Amino acid sequence: MNGVPDGPPAISLWRDRRFARFWAGQSVSQVGDRITELALPLMAVSALNASANQVAWLTALVWTPNLLAIFLGAWVDQQTRKRRLMILADLVRAAALLSLPAACVLGAVTLTQLYATAILTGAAGVLFNTAYPPFFVRLVPRASYVDANSKLSASRSVSQVAGPAIGGALVQALTAPVAIVVDAVTFLVSAVLIGRIAVDEPPAAGTADGPSLLRRAREGLAFVVRNPVLRATLGCAATVNFFTFVGGGGLLVLFASRSLGLSAGMIGAALGVGATGALLGAVFAPVISRRLGVGRSIVVGAVLFPAPIAIAAAADGPPWLGAGALAASEFFSGFGVMLFDVNLNSLQASVIPDRLRSRVAGAYGTINYGVRPVGAVVGGALATLVGLRPTLLVAAVGGALSVVWLLSSPVPRMRSLGPAPAGAEDADEGIRPVRG
Repeated sequence: MNGVPDGPPAISLWRDRRFARFWAGQSVSQVGDRITELALPLMAVSALNASANQVAWLTALVWTPNLLAIFLGAWVDQQTRKRRLMILADLVRAAALLSLPAACVLGAVTLTQLYATAILTGAAGVLFNTAYPPFFVRLVPRASYVDANSKLSASRSVSQVAGPAIGGALVQALTAPVAIVVDAVTFLVSAVLIGRIAVDEPPAAGTADGPSLLRRAREGLAFVVRNPVLRATLGCAATVNFFTFVGGGGLLVLFASRSLGLSAGMIGAALGVGATGALLGAVFAPVISRRLGVGRSIVVGAVLFPAPIAIAAAADGPPWLGAGALAASEFFSGFGVMLFDVNLNSLQASVIPDRLRSRVAGAYGTINYGVRPVGAVVGGALATLVGLRPTLLVAAVGGALSVVWLLSSPVPRMRSLGPAPAGAEDADEGIRPVRG
């Protein structure tokens, strides 16, 4: 389907040099991202004495370009060389980041430059993410979608465990600007490795005389709305993202500090131990998928991702007990999000036609990521009104209820990404439901 091999791969992904290069580049880049997530706000605080509100804006601006992903995806779908766009995105991110230590050396760094860097790196990230889906299906055999996503997600999990520790050590020993240089280098490494990957990129469906950008953007959104699988999974993912941002991140850390009485060292240790759940989830996602089926694995992950927030919210007593609850919450949540992501990404790759991949990714990302800052704002307001513990419980319950989107859809009945039964082809888009 869609020009992608349906049969089993000839060799394992570990022996596929093209995938190995891409995986290596993404693994290095993910570690760099975790370093900058720590170093960028620390630079704002240490070099510019930024306030908490200014640091919050710095974080929000990284996500802002996702609101335009629906239009960028529509533009990317008309471009033939998706690989070149991914390389360009890596180079832009490297250049934007390198401008910061250069300005520090000259004593000219400003908060405006930090904000501009956040927007540029965020926009380049959206460009990379919208060019990635069509590149992925040309790189990875259809039968290896789950395996490939598992390996890529495992790298992300490792970066979440090791990245903050490496970043903290670099900032403490060599200062934040040097740590940012390291992240810039990781993007250059990624660009070089992707540049060495040869993939067959067929001509883009769009032409200069084709539909307008706005119309193509609407087509991507319309396909998501009409397709029962994408409609249900987007509703589920956006709901999960909204509620996990209501109670996650800063509020969870604040709760651990003020309500549970944990020191910064205990919080860091608990989060580090809990992050191993994401690594295990990424590793075991293919095994669980084979036993439960792709669809049911997504259903389980949709509940297991947000529900464990309630473990931390219910914690009380001595600090060691609170730290254990926080670690358990992060462990099960991390396992759940990887079970959800690995299978969902693989399922989406199997149901989206080539000509729409980037614009669908853009439309999906605009909604899915656009709700995150909204959730964070709602979480802050709710915590002010009713307190931290009730807010975390609302996040856990609301997030778990996202599974309702899936229960009435075809998703739970989908066991594999294999060929669909004869006659099940979607007359509108040439897409066949993938059923077990």
